[in-house]
This record gives sequence, C-alpha cells and structure tokens, in this order.
Amino acid sequence: MLMTNKLTLPVESRMQGDLHVRFGGRLWETYHRKVVRRPSPSLHVVYKNEPAQLSIEMEDWLRKNPMGGAADDRMFVKLKELGGETPLVVNRIMYTLYKKNKRDIRHIGCKKYGIQTLLKGIYINNDLLYLHTSLRNTSDISFDIDHIRFKVVDKKVTRRTAMQENIIEPVRTYNRLTTVDGKATVRNIFVLPKLTLPDDKLLVVEIYEKGGARHQSFRIENTDLVAAKPVSELHLK
Repeated sequence: MLMTNKLTLPVESRMQGDLHVRFGGRLWETYHRKVVRRPSPSLHVVYKNEPAQLSIEMEDWLRKNPMGGAADDRMFVKLKELGGETPLVVNRIMYTLYKKNKRDIRHIGCKKYGIQTLLKGIYINNDLLYLHTSLRNTSDISFDIDHIRFKVVDKKVTRRTAMQENIIEPVRTYNRLTTVDGKATVRNIFVLPKLTLPDDKLLVVEIYEKGGARHQSFRIENTDLVAAKPVSELHLK
C-alpha cells in the first residue's frame, strides 16, 4: 500500500470484523478498529514522518516480559522524554531495582499516623534518576493514595515571601498503586529527569491520602542527588 500524507480507507456499512492498517518503515505500527454494522463511510488515517507526540502502548508486554527478550521494534525506539534511552532499557533498570530491593539510603523518610515512607535509594543512568521508595501501613485502615508530587522548593522561606515551587513530573513509574492495605508494605520506582540543586533548594516528595489527612512528605538534599549510585553497578541481567 502506498502511503500518502492522508489515507482514506472505505468502510462499507455491511462489514463486520477487524480492520487493520499497517504503517511500513523501521517503526511500524498497526491501527486496529472493530468494525460493526453501522453507517461509517470512511476511516481517515493521517501519516506523519515526525509526529508531535508518539504514543506507544507497551503495558501488557512489559507485564509479561519485564526483562526483555523477543520484543517488537517499539521497545528499541529511543525517546526524548527518557533522555534518549529506550523503553526496554528503562524498564529493565526499574525491574532490577525493584527485585533487588536494596536499601542504600537510611536517613531519608517520614513516619507519622501509622504510615512510614522511606527513600531506599537513588540511582543514575544517562539522563535519568531512579528513586526507590517504600510505603508501610502499620494501621488497620487502608491508605488510599490521591497523588504523589515531586517539587523543588526553597529551603528557607519567610512568612512574607511566597514559596516558589517547580513541579517535577516522573517520566516512568514502576508498580504504580492507588491503595496500601492495612498491615501492608508496597514499593515503587520513580524515574525523573536528572537534576541537581543549588544549596538553597530542596527536592520534596509528597504523598497525599485520598479523603484523609495522613499525608506523607520527605526532603532530598542536593548532596543526596549527586551521590546517586550508577546503574552500571547493578549488573543488569
């Protein structure tokens, strides 16, 4: 099939079944649509050599095969948001950190309201930081997570000065959860763009409880960030 900037595929109303559109090239994608018995004169597919946003769905494959193997071409595409790294490599690093479950940091965390949050390690690979965290619920009441926020703030702020915050969005999360059951412990790996901080700044991690007040918060100094362990020491398999 010859690809043009705009491709119109006729879809007759009497058709029923699966419709597949495959794009050629090194990075091929398949557009899948369920065709039902309804008036649908045409299906429009727009092809761009360099799309503004590239969406790659790989959740199912990563869950079945987190360490790699016979992946398709999508897993080997280097993405700008991953610091020029491939999703396959990033996922292998997260998976290895989670399985090894080492505690390389012992002085950062928060404990209150029967909830204990720890930062177990900070790791660096290329342009990405990997934060290994754990959250333990020692109470009998489940802890529902509303959202988790990473922000850079000033160390000292006077009451008359508005606090300036710079929100840092994780580019990947491993073992994303919304609830921590009573008497349970969960761990996560958060991947952030690499950053260093001036002496008057802090990286604050906040975990908000949904419909509750047992919010958690801990601070990360620049000395902790620059002491991040290289991922090369993990001996990925």
